[in-house]
Amino acid sequence: MEIEILKSKVHRVVITEANLNYIGSLTLDEDLMDAVHLISNEKVQVVNVNNGARIETYLIAGKRGSGICCLNGPAARSGAAGDIVIIISYARMDFAEAKKFKPWVVFPKEGNSL
Repeated sequence: MEIEILKSKVHRVVITEANLNYIGSLTLDEDLMDAVHLISNEKVQVVNVNNGARIETYLIAGKRGSGICCLNGPAARSGAAGDIVIIISYARMDFAEAKKFKPWVVFPKEGNSL
């Protein structure tokens, strides 16, 4: 049996901008992506702590060290600069493997830095 479990989480990162006129996605500082083993085009869930919105989109790598967390396209309607979000990805794996798996989690500091 395979199950879907938490793979990666960026917990309480601050949205730095929302760009409605960009093709949809989430741009995220590549340092944050690397820290939790996320890659460009990976499907993620974005949970907005401020308004309760939950969306699914995909990642675009942002400039390293920039702290960027930008909601793009239609996703921009689900949050605003200053909102706090949790970015989550999941993985499917065998039940036995899943019991041993430890997800990658980071808690960004001020400026969305590690």
